[in-house]
Amino acid sequence: MTNTELLARADVLRHGRTPFVLATVVHAERPTSAKPGDSALVLPDGTVEGFVGGTCAETTVQLQGLRVLETGESLLLRITPAADTGAEGAQEPGEGLFTVANPCLSGGTLDIFLEANLPSALAYVYGHAPIARALLDVGRALGLDTRPASPGEPLPADLDVVVIATHGRDEETVLIEAARAGIPYIGLVASPKRGAVVLAGLGLTEEQRAHVHTPAGLDIGARTPGEIALSVYAEIIALRPQAALAVRPGANSAAPQAVAEDVDPVCGMTVAITPATPSLDRAGRRVYFCGPVCRHAFDDDPSRYAHD
Repeated sequence: MTNTELLARADVLRHGRTPFVLATVVHAERPTSAKPGDSALVLPDGTVEGFVGGTCAETTVQLQGLRVLETGESLLLRITPAADTGAEGAQEPGEGLFTVANPCLSGGTLDIFLEANLPSALAYVYGHAPIARALLDVGRALGLDTRPASPGEPLPADLDVVVIATHGRDEETVLIEAARAGIPYIGLVASPKRGAVVLAGLGLTEEQRAHVHTPAGLDIGARTPGEIALSVYAEIIALRPQAALAVRPGANSAAPQAVAEDVDPVCGMTVAITPATPSLDRAGRRVYFCGPVCRHAFDDDPSRYAHD
């Protein structure tokens, strides 16, 4: 896969709101098979597309890339032979730099930048009046994936925000559907009196009602459509820590999950457990390996690698 193809693939993933890590080799010391500029994508299922080195380097990039997806924080990964660091395992010599002593490497060092690419918060705005248009413009300026929506349109599993500015049209249907879907922030642009009446007639549980904010936005004395939109996003930002903890049914399967790991008994590398990770059954336990070479070595003589 060429870099041009890789970047085109990355654009497809962004458009589809699939999180990924872009891994780029920025420094290489011989002997290594990778060179500066080589790159790969790490997907949430552990798939690695592209080239950043041989099996051992790729296995390390896969594991660290999945960790980056989990934290959302980019880092510079240094992969170096164990002999160069004096110890096996991982070290953190400085902020933003993570060093892994890889016993599989025959020599050389690779510095690979792992860049987290996570989808922006997705916001649906209902309505066609000036306030709705301002909500779209201000949301996009803030870096949100803000889209116009219509009542009856299916709600994506990774939807974060719903703001209704329809001035009384089709409000109840959208509010009920969004509340039952557990959308973290639901805002109804209305006067305090009308908003309270609408909310009281929805038949929602207390937990569902807690997600609905009406009048939407912080009280900053907003008057114009732009100011009202600003007040709504100010409230969303203020509530962001709580919203991030919300658990919704039907979570996106592409969302980053906690990384399952194991240690290769042959070389001692920590590997990510994915459907494609080489493995064998041994004494009722699944054993995982960095690659086929270690798996074959273990299969030939399991007793050699048995530990208490």
